[in-house]
Amino acid sequence: MPVKLIQCAVYCLGLMPLCLQAEQVHEYVLDNGLKLMVKEEHRAPVVVSQVWYKVGASYEHDGITGISHALEHMMFKGTDTHPPGEFSRIIAANGGRENAFTSADYTAYFQQLERSRLRISFELEADRMRHLVLTVEAFAKEIRVVMEERRLRTEDKPTALTHERAMSVAFQTSSYRHPTIGWMADLEALTVEDLRAWYEAWYAPNNAIVVVVGDVDAKAVRELADKYFGPLPPGKPVLPVLRPEVAQDGMKRMTVKVPATVPYLLMAYKAPVLKMALDQPERFADWEPYALEVLAGILDGGNSARFSRRLVRDKQIAASVGLHYNLYARMESVVVIAGTPAEGHSVDDLERVLRDEITDLQTNPVAASELARVKAQVVAGNVYDRDSIFFQAMQIGILESVGLGWPVMDEYVERISAVTAEQVQTVARKYLTDERLTVAELDPQPLEGVARAGSAERAGHAQ
Repeated sequence: MPVKLIQCAVYCLGLMPLCLQAEQVHEYVLDNGLKLMVKEEHRAPVVVSQVWYKVGASYEHDGITGISHALEHMMFKGTDTHPPGEFSRIIAANGGRENAFTSADYTAYFQQLERSRLRISFELEADRMRHLVLTVEAFAKEIRVVMEERRLRTEDKPTALTHERAMSVAFQTSSYRHPTIGWMADLEALTVEDLRAWYEAWYAPNNAIVVVVGDVDAKAVRELADKYFGPLPPGKPVLPVLRPEVAQDGMKRMTVKVPATVPYLLMAYKAPVLKMALDQPERFADWEPYALEVLAGILDGGNSARFSRRLVRDKQIAASVGLHYNLYARMESVVVIAGTPAEGHSVDDLERVLRDEITDLQTNPVAASELARVKAQVVAGNVYDRDSIFFQAMQIGILESVGLGWPVMDEYVERISAVTAEQVQTVARKYLTDERLTVAELDPQPLEGVARAGSAERAGHAQ
């Protein structure tokens, strides 16, 4: 399979129509508003079932941050039909695996099972979609688990804490300034009544998308969905929550002083995403987000990319450095560049060479050979990812949840392949500017006396 996929990725750059035949996704809407997406994939006798709710941290407001993630934890606390612990026990007994995750723009639950066991997933998910039992006692215990998760994943992890603080400064009005796991003060104040209201408002069939990918028959899946999800009553109509970010007036700088062993630098540039480009064509060209995606590959696309090759190996000024950009965010997002200076170098040294790399992109068009190589890498990465039925379901769920629609998935290769060197230069000049920049520096403080410093990250759900 990998050989076939490599060939596809290479051919896609020159023989696009052969590789871009849309992969059929069967789309249904039940009478109660639940959306069902089914993609048949018959390579192995397994199925992935995911339930996506169009609510996440970016839907929250001051005072209840973290409630989407806290509710995700409580979704495993049982119903009258299936007491606490039975959901996971049944999935495990049937040889499956299951989990959930919360993000800024959505909350999702998933199971991976042998194909004949899909009914089990539907029965359990339909039951907890409208019949979850929320008790004061269970919530009192679980919220302490969530708070400990926050301590381990953020407060005891200096780079994560710096990222959290940086986002809270970079975004002024957008709810992207809130961490997905929530602020500790809000977690301490949350009540089970808050969660009950959140559950009633957002966990309803007309706000849910069920995605099934695997060795299934689409019509049979539809019949199964009618049987288990069909009887559920719809909730009150809910509208997307959008809190647009105000225009940034100039560069922001901040310092985070916490116990740590090494310094750290984070540079966040406000940047549009595909949803913005499609909704506001008068402001953003629809190729810009794809050009930013290619720009990300030029700077941080593996060992041959500029950051790794020039700053880590050649100049040896960075011990590590990376870039993150989310093409499929729901609202205005950021291009985040972050790294650690090499021994003997300072954060200022690292910022200087990172700025040099950005200036280089802004002033010199990327060579045709480098652009072709990077686009091939980006496309190949996408093709490899789509070898996974779980990833395919993830892509469908994400695109549907943020309002882009699943067909965007099949446009990716063509749009990336069409990006030019001039377009990369244009987005670098337009968006990687000081007027859009927030710089956060981690200033390490002594570790002496810190009980949990250096704690290993523990598995959790919030992303």
